[in-house]
Amino acid sequence: MHDGATEITTARQAADDALVLAFGRLQGAACRLEYILGRALEEECGIGHLTFEVLLILARAGGPGLSMKEIGREQVLTTGGVTRLVDRMAAAGLVERAEDPSDRRGRLVRLTPLGEETAVRAARVHVENIRRYFVAPLPAGHLERFAEDLRILSHAARDELPRLR
Repeated sequence: MHDGATEITTARQAADDALVLAFGRLQGAACRLEYILGRALEEECGIGHLTFEVLLILARAGGPGLSMKEIGREQVLTTGGVTRLVDRMAAAGLVERAEDPSDRRGRLVRLTPLGEETAVRAARVHVENIRRYFVAPLPAGHLERFAEDLRILSHAARDELPRLR
């Protein structure tokens, strides 16, 4: 792969570097899969991938819901970005804001029945497309290790991010 000792001195070396190529392939695959799977969610369920992710975050949280700050932390969004997204989701009837039982000034976001129904419908579409475009191309027996490696990479990258306020 890459021994770390090779110094890159030309653009060609940079373009052919094994680590640069590997990361480029990861990024390219992620972008292409995001496009394919996101388009399917929009066409079949009327929601974008980010909206779907927020529905899943809220479903995992359960209970009274999550604060805007917690949603932003999960999706690496600014406070303004979360507010605009949640406003759109509330207007579509997918989520609602409720009082925070532990903080009278705070508001929590939670799924509505339509949000729950949409999450289930979208998940069915999404899982089928994941099988088709993410699992099927991999050699038999590779998925479990690959998924674990992705989890490790995701958590390591998450831990390097600065905390959003």
